[in-house]
Amino acid sequence: MEINQYRIVLVNLDPTVGSEIQKTRPCVIISPNEMNKYLRTIVIAPLTTNLKKYPTRVSVEHNNKKGMIVIDQIRTVDKKRIIKTFDNLSKSEIKNCKGIIKETFVD
Repeated sequence: MEINQYRIVLVNLDPTVGSEIQKTRPCVIISPNEMNKYLRTIVIAPLTTNLKKYPTRVSVEHNNKKGMIVIDQIRTVDKKRIIKTFDNLSKSEIKNCKGIIKETFVD
């Protein structure tokens, strides 16, 4: 199973607490490949079909469905939570994702 940065993976996020995004859903791997290779955990951002335009959301299209990467819900999970892998984000989606991560956490 390829666990590379910016790959979309199906992840079981339960159990969750409070306002955390829950259930089994597609997520984008945010952690860099060096980490993904050596650690048993990955850093992911869940996808949602809720298309509200928050500044911490990135528009994507996956499986012919429009969705948003929820950068404000980034979390670390064990690789055992991954159920299956899908495609990578497109080049433009990766660029947008990097921009929102930088805006949210760096600047």
